Amino acid sequence: MIPEGNLKNNIDRFTGYGDVYDKNRPQAPQALVQVLTSYAGGKPSLVLDIGCGTGLSSFVWKDHAEQVIGVEPNADMIGKAQDNLRRSGLSHISFAQGYSNQLDAASGSVDIVTCSQSFHWMEPESTLREVARVLREGGVFAAYDCDWPPTIHWSIEEAYERLVSKADVIIARLAHEDDRAIKRDKSQHLANLRKSGVFRYCKEILFHNIERFDAERYVGLALSQGGVQTVFKLGSSELDEDIEAFRTLVAQYFNGSAMDVLFSYRMRVGVK
Repeated sequence: MIPEGNLKNNIDRFTGYGDVYDKNRPQAPQALVQVLTSYAGGKPSLVLDIGCGTGLSSFVWKDHAEQVIGVEPNADMIGKAQDNLRRSGLSHISFAQGYSNQLDAASGSVDIVTCSQSFHWMEPESTLREVARVLREGGVFAAYDCDWPPTIHWSIEEAYERLVSKADVIIARLAHEDDRAIKRDKSQHLANLRKSGVFRYCKEILFHNIERFDAERYVGLALSQGGVQTVFKLGSSELDEDIEAFRTLVAQYFNGSAMDVLFSYRMRVGVK
């Protein structure tokens, strides 16, 4: 049974595209590990990564924490994370299917809790109460997101934005309101942390990270957006021509080479 406060539509949104997500999404930056480790006062004994998806945001801690547990409600995503874990051979990382407001962790047992690209899918009040329960005194919570689209060239970014915006229009027309996922406003993350009353200090931290992309991966990144995937699941072909035009534009720009792509991140931090 799904605990109160969790929306089935939000969970189901990520069904069916774990592979494209895992292949094309950016890795979590090392900068956040450095900041959060410093805020927590040293190498964490336990990091809890909630809404971990395929584990991209959990594996970033592999050399920087004694134990890492990724928690994810979607069965497809957690299955991909467990596949990745088996291939890694790592024994101090684990993944479990679970919910942000009902964590299988003892009170005061966790040093750092993270939400990578996921807090906007969660009910904030009950999630932050549960985060406060599991964090030790002086423990750190961080919700971080990158801006879409990543920076490469204005013409590519504009086409990316048009594609995602058209997907949202199609969803609004084809999907009944009761069947749609609810994405909360990311700009309210810091306010929600402060309003919760459970953190002694809150701050927003901005940083950048560069990853190497070729044309195929950049197109795959756009196709990994939840709205585009929802259009596919609705059985609509309305994006097909737009996707091909986008693919052609990106291929022409990359011209068979790989390029640095700039990802800009916003991390909202709370210290218990």
